[in-house]
Amino acid sequence: MKKLTLLGDITPSEFLRDYWHKKPLLIRGAIPDFKAPITAAELARLAALDDVESRMVSCFKQKWQLQNGPFKELPDIKKKPWTLLVQGVNLHHPQADALLRQFNFLPDTRLDDLMISYASEGGGVGPHFDSYDVFLLQAHGQRRWQISAQQDLSLIDGMPLKILRNFKAEQEFILEPGDMLYLPPQYAHDGVALGECMTYSIGFRAPAFQELGVAFLQFMSDSIDLPGRYADPDLKPVKHPAEISKDMLDQVACEIRKVEFTNDDITVFMGEYLSTPKHSVFFDQPKKPLSPARFLASAALRGIHLTLKTRMLYRGKNIFVNGESFGVSGNDKQLLSELADERQLAGAKLALASVDMQETLCLWYEDGWIGLNDKP
Repeated sequence: MKKLTLLGDITPSEFLRDYWHKKPLLIRGAIPDFKAPITAAELARLAALDDVESRMVSCFKQKWQLQNGPFKELPDIKKKPWTLLVQGVNLHHPQADALLRQFNFLPDTRLDDLMISYASEGGGVGPHFDSYDVFLLQAHGQRRWQISAQQDLSLIDGMPLKILRNFKAEQEFILEPGDMLYLPPQYAHDGVALGECMTYSIGFRAPAFQELGVAFLQFMSDSIDLPGRYADPDLKPVKHPAEISKDMLDQVACEIRKVEFTNDDITVFMGEYLSTPKHSVFFDQPKKPLSPARFLASAALRGIHLTLKTRMLYRGKNIFVNGESFGVSGNDKQLLSELADERQLAGAKLALASVDMQETLCLWYEDGWIGLNDKP
């Protein structure tokens, strides 16, 4: 497997074996001669939008403040320390998405988004820990990172942010543009801007099992089939009318235990769950959509791609797109799997698609889920 500068000239297999979920990795020059593709002005425009999740963090005399966006304007960069956090920049900026895709040695089911932190001198969000893996890529200016493997993860009460009560730094690094720091889950860290500073955080999904369990039960509620109704033809007079009888509990328990689920049920649930866009995501439909015939003709010449906000996964015969699922086979399965992996598909390959798949692609185009590649 090819060694990656992104990982400090080690292979993805070596990284996953030695560092992933285990210990930090500092990578100097992860992206040589890196130039931030997103300016502060572009980030400020994103933070002003209603459908972009943004937060502002500031600290003055040990008092932390948190505000939620949108923000019509940013504070003066020379004022007291502040940090703007903009989530999901990859959903709105092609170059941010391209940067995120450099981490495709990891499964899309784990990849979450690219968040940008833009801070003034001294800005940060305090010592904290994340419940997921994160790569911290320095994009502009310098940031000093202090990290610790401490087991004490108690938090200060009454804070608007989750700030560690007893942070004790064990290592310290100053990152320059192009440098990157990987941190596993639960690893304490504190980043402070040394002058105007921009840091990209590539975060990973790690849903809680409780969250998954609740969502799965909701998913299964539509498929539960328990015919019949509670009955007690052999009921006897009772001495304690308010007491729930053992016979009633046994009968109901017997019926509820008939609820079963299969591996296919879990596959479809996970595919739909993991491909569902966040609640703040809205798709941009084409202003003047082509007719189905013209779209397919153009697609055959130019090829198609998933739009930035589309999440597409697959498993076996199942394809999952933006929370929807359906079964495929044959050429359609191969083509759609390639579209999911590569996020684009050459026009010449569409000749192999079935009529059903072509009709589906037309609907996805009209919904803003896929688009035509640029003209050759």
